[in-house]
Amino acid sequence: MLDARTATAQPAAIRREDYRPPEWLIPSIALEFDLGAERTIVRARLSVERNGAEQAPLRLNGEGLSLIEVMVNGAPADHIYSENILTVEGVNSGDTVETIVEIAPAANTQLMGLYASGGILCTQCEAEGFRRITFFPDRPDVLSRYAVRMIADKALYPVLLANGDPVGSGDLEHGRHWAEWNDPFPKPCYLFALVAGDLEANRDTFITQSGRTVDLGIWVRTEDLPKTDHAMAALKASMAWDEKVYGREYDLAVFNIVAVSDFNFGAMENKGLNIFNSRYILADPDTATDADYDAIAGVVAHEYFHNWSGNRVTCRDWFQLSLKEGFTVFRDQQFSADQGSAAVKRIEDVRALRAIQFPEDAGPLAHPIRPESYIEISNFYTATIYDKGAEIIRMMRTILGADGFRAGTDLYFQRHDGEAATCEDFVKAMEDANGADLSRFRLWYAQAGTPRVMADLRHDEASCRAHLLLEQAVPPTPDQPDKQPVPVPLKIALFGEMTGEKYADRLIVLEEQAQEIVFDGIGERPILSINRDFSAPVIVEAARSSEDLAFLSANDDNPFARYEAMQQLMLDTIIAAIRSGAADHGPVIEAVRQTLSGTALDPAFVGEAALLPSEAFIGDQMETVDPDAIHRAREALRADLGTELESLWRAAYARNAANRFEYSPAAKGARRLRTIALGYLMASGGADVPALAMRQFGEADNMTDRQGALGVLVNSDAAERDDALAAFYKRYQGNALVIDKWFGVQALSTRSDTGEVVQALARHPDFTLANPNRLRALVGSFAANQRALHAPDGSGYRFLADMIIAVDRLNPQTAARLVPPLGRWRRFDASRADKMKRELMRILAEQGLSKDVFEQASKSLG
Repeated sequence: MLDARTATAQPAAIRREDYRPPEWLIPSIALEFDLGAERTIVRARLSVERNGAEQAPLRLNGEGLSLIEVMVNGAPADHIYSENILTVEGVNSGDTVETIVEIAPAANTQLMGLYASGGILCTQCEAEGFRRITFFPDRPDVLSRYAVRMIADKALYPVLLANGDPVGSGDLEHGRHWAEWNDPFPKPCYLFALVAGDLEANRDTFITQSGRTVDLGIWVRTEDLPKTDHAMAALKASMAWDEKVYGREYDLAVFNIVAVSDFNFGAMENKGLNIFNSRYILADPDTATDADYDAIAGVVAHEYFHNWSGNRVTCRDWFQLSLKEGFTVFRDQQFSADQGSAAVKRIEDVRALRAIQFPEDAGPLAHPIRPESYIEISNFYTATIYDKGAEIIRMMRTILGADGFRAGTDLYFQRHDGEAATCEDFVKAMEDANGADLSRFRLWYAQAGTPRVMADLRHDEASCRAHLLLEQAVPPTPDQPDKQPVPVPLKIALFGEMTGEKYADRLIVLEEQAQEIVFDGIGERPILSINRDFSAPVIVEAARSSEDLAFLSANDDNPFARYEAMQQLMLDTIIAAIRSGAADHGPVIEAVRQTLSGTALDPAFVGEAALLPSEAFIGDQMETVDPDAIHRAREALRADLGTELESLWRAAYARNAANRFEYSPAAKGARRLRTIALGYLMASGGADVPALAMRQFGEADNMTDRQGALGVLVNSDAAERDDALAAFYKRYQGNALVIDKWFGVQALSTRSDTGEVVQALARHPDFTLANPNRLRALVGSFAANQRALHAPDGSGYRFLADMIIAVDRLNPQTAARLVPPLGRWRRFDASRADKMKRELMRILAEQGLSKDVFEQASKSLG
């Protein structure tokens, strides 16, 4: 597939099997920064200890650095700086190596290392950004104690923050000042952080379980200070929760968070100084949706939890990334479930897993949660590492039980505190704490792909027995054609068809390729409820009729299983319509009718259960994706649901209309159901619905209701659509995070003209390639819009490729994350597949292409 130029330009892969311990250790490092946006001078003093062969010279990583001086024990040193490696000769264990370099933060468009964001200087060092600040063995298994001194213009940068605790500050001549911070805990350089800027803090304190007072600060621009209260409440809640659930107490006297506008990720867990994308800190009812509030709480918790699962115990190498990320995602999911509706949180997590990770596992970029090789490590910050990694931790907890899992985490933290550990270390702690054998379970770490479980339930009326035959298969993935069976924990229940009695409720661990389970004492035909709570990240194929699914959607006592039955019923109906051109919508309509009529149900759950599967998810169930047929079939079912249940939708809308803003599970559920009801009413074609939506848009006292109404209008052909978009833009012009929503809602529109609209928006004065949030809002949303991206003429693919090429020149990490949708070409018809491949080849033909984008595009072509 690749031309000769591309093949010869391929960067070398790094392989897990080639891991070797570091040749040198750096027990301590002292850094001095003379800070400026255009020019910063960095002086680094490294204490070095040999850890390998006596003849090995000291090699330090450095990228984009202007080297001024290298010294050993205060004297000029022989050195070579070539291909991003500084080799210093004549260094002995116990020596002090000093370097002085110059960097230019304002010119750093990659947003890795030290860079400028709206007048603030800040850092991002994970995974390999520290080498863009100073020379260092930039790998996670080199742990050092850091002392940092910063000098800056006091008027420009009155606040100077770094890791650890403050130890001193003062004024200097010519309007300058200094500050010093020390971090007493050894850490890898990817956790280094520095912030300098004109900031104000929302300050609070937290009393730990041992009685220590921790000073908390969330640092933002002055005008954003009122929007930080929710993040502060989330921080304090997560600190208390981690003490209660995991026994983990915070260990420094200070914990700071800084919000910046330009950030490649959501946030970063730097020790004692978390740096956040502002979208995950700033919230008030007028500018943030309920989903934003939830995301802020979840991300704040996630980064705080990293203090133990990532910082105190870190990764030996980047192949172990899921050791910290999968574990910490699971922890933040637990926290969020405890703060609100556990059932709805589980539904949201699984929906995200299926939308992003399942396609990743089924495509050319599939990889295990512990990969075997990579070209650019930033490409492995994936849903597989994070979300599937969390599911694997969850399965361990399901198998071992809550108490056994807690015993395992206690042992893990005790054994490896202050160390760089591996995934194997985590599993071994679970085994040793429980006397368990998880040797087969380790396959989940080594094998890519989503297992499929086939379930066949048969009933013998004469013997009152039910036989459940389970069979699993793990599909081939790149570099892994043959797979072994993995342990699959399945929560299973059986319900009587006539009585509704629950005959069985148990955990079954499917360890072999096939297994039969016998249930006694079942005198009526049982209906199978399987993978309850989504106990395993697998695809279940069970022969259940529409009547069985409707029964479960109305009667299953497990909320997730009830939701799952409804979704499967909808999915089966839509796919039947695609295949035959027509389908019976009656069972779905009746199931949704019963759900809407269930007065005891949580409105949030009702809304989730009534929501149709996304067009992308429907496509994932088809051998060849037909975007147009999917859209037609889904919209037809949506219209029938809206029309046939119009009175119930109107009742649900009215019942939840008097909802003044409150951030609580009940209020969130009411707002969620209200907007879903409005969407179905719009689908019904009711003449008054556009005006109803416009009234909600104009009268809303919160962003959830306002954006919900806007989304309904943007998907329609109503005349009010343009008025709502214009009013939204006028109201929030200048608020970057809200204008991101304005771009995003249009890019996700289901209308046929979305492609043209998005291309026009890319020329809008407020659109910029330099800000990752804005790029994700428009281009990322468009890439997730199946109908728009896959326009038959290929215009969507051309636009996406154009954006990838342009962004790669500025920010390769962000550009690389836009490539995967093009890599799904094998799932589409020949015409679309050919157009997608051509765009991938056009990307690969670009001169100066980054290794980030090269890796994604070349693997996508295969």
